[in-house]
Amino acid sequence: MNRLKEIVRNKYNQIALQSKDQNQSSCCGSTSCCDSMDYTIMADDYSDLEGYQKDADLGLGCGLPTEFADISIGDTVIDLGSGAGNDAFVARSIVGSEGKVFGLDFAGAMITKARENATKLGFDNVSFLRGDIETMPFDDDLADVIVSNCVLNLVPDKAKAFREIYRVLKKGGHFCVSDIVISGDLPETLKKDAEMYAGCVAGASKIEDYLDHIRAQGFEQIEIKKEKKIYLPDSILENYLGSSELSKFKESETGIFSITVVGKKL
Repeated sequence: MNRLKEIVRNKYNQIALQSKDQNQSSCCGSTSCCDSMDYTIMADDYSDLEGYQKDADLGLGCGLPTEFADISIGDTVIDLGSGAGNDAFVARSIVGSEGKVFGLDFAGAMITKARENATKLGFDNVSFLRGDIETMPFDDDLADVIVSNCVLNLVPDKAKAFREIYRVLKKGGHFCVSDIVISGDLPETLKKDAEMYAGCVAGASKIEDYLDHIRAQGFEQIEIKKEKKIYLPDSILENYLGSSELSKFKESETGIFSITVVGKKL
């Protein structure tokens, strides 16, 4: 697990050094082209959302969790895996000056970039902390809402992550998470590849297991608000699968999906 975390940390430290445009023109979003996973391929368009900041958008998400997060003025919101601050700044536009927004990321370069963006915007109620989602540096019962965008699939111990989300939420609080899940079985060559793990595919849980993790921590009123199928182009899959494996994979019932799911701590 520590090895996987280090792979993810190093990859996202590299990605933090580039803009969204650079990430889209690079095959993997890093300064040295790896000829494999495209890290922006799952992203949704934020540009029409209030609070959107282009400098904070690295194209790394797989949904728009703030769209379904039911955030209110004055709320305390935590964004897990906050990157350069994209979702945090959208959340701040909703909570206003009366609320608070915390971003948590374990990639130091992401925290640096997010803090620079917050300083440029003059926000004094948005803070970015470096830390691990499995052991969050937050007090119990702190947040009204927790959001996350295509990050929890990168956490090796997802049960622990949702346990921490439950702990940090206030009673009556809720989460809204966009994430990647799998229906069926991925080929072993994809499941074992570090690049596909960091690219949010190999570390993704089966959808039933993902929802079970949420239920097991005590969340209620769990609901999938949005679902979309993710299509990985042949140009990416060919880096991991031979021609016969690729044909079998495309003919199989296996699907890669982005879901946006909510749950409440009663």
